[in-house]
Amino acid sequence: MKEINLGDRILSIDIGGSHVKATILDHDGALQMDYEKIETPPSPKPKQLVEVIQKLIKAFPAYDKVSVGFPGYVKNGVIFTAPNLGTEAWKGFDLAAALQTALGKPTKVVNDADMQGLGVVDGKGFEMVVTLGTGFGTALLSDGYLLPHLEIAHHPITKSKTYDEYVGEKALEKEGDAKWNERVKQVIDILKRVFNYDTLYIGGGNARKITFKLDDNIKLTSNRDGIKGGARLWKEDTREHLTTSLKKNQ
Repeated sequence: MKEINLGDRILSIDIGGSHVKATILDHDGALQMDYEKIETPPSPKPKQLVEVIQKLIKAFPAYDKVSVGFPGYVKNGVIFTAPNLGTEAWKGFDLAAALQTALGKPTKVVNDADMQGLGVVDGKGFEMVVTLGTGFGTALLSDGYLLPHLEIAHHPITKSKTYDEYVGEKALEKEGDAKWNERVKQVIDILKRVFNYDTLYIGGGNARKITFKLDDNIKLTSNRDGIKGGARLWKEDTREHLTTSLKKNQ
């Protein structure tokens, strides 16, 4: 199912715990301008964040659709969790509807790692994306299509810590680069055994701090590449893809 015309320009927004980033993409995901960013307010309320986005894109050129990556669990544009922004303020908030009203354009909102995944994967086999930033994000894709989102970040990795707490920004600051690298290596070893991915992509602002040798099927990616997923989000129809796959396997 195609939902995008060749002339469409997509405003792609990546909401992070430290910054909100945005750019304009063409239908293939090529940047039409350098992406710009603005600081994310501490524990922002939904209305405040919508206003921050409006401020960031005030001088942007015209666009036809909006894609948003949000750091939490999102279902049909509605926020269920927002661990690094404040879940209580965000739970049940229809961010897609709010931005569609504020910006006047059709809007889709997904988890930020899911959107980054759409921007960086090759679309071959079972691919996994992790993001190392304020928290720990994950996305799973099959032949380039998103699979249901799992909040692996909030699964325990030790008796007292989740993945988010084990390798997130606060852990890096507290433990230092060397110990944090040991932890990231341990996390990758676990993911390798649990998911048996064909390719693992590592993005996020702290990916550049990795110092150990990566396996041949692990690739580092940039936020600049990830934000391109905003275009593919409008081409994707996960349910149609999964139905077709199931029929083939019957």
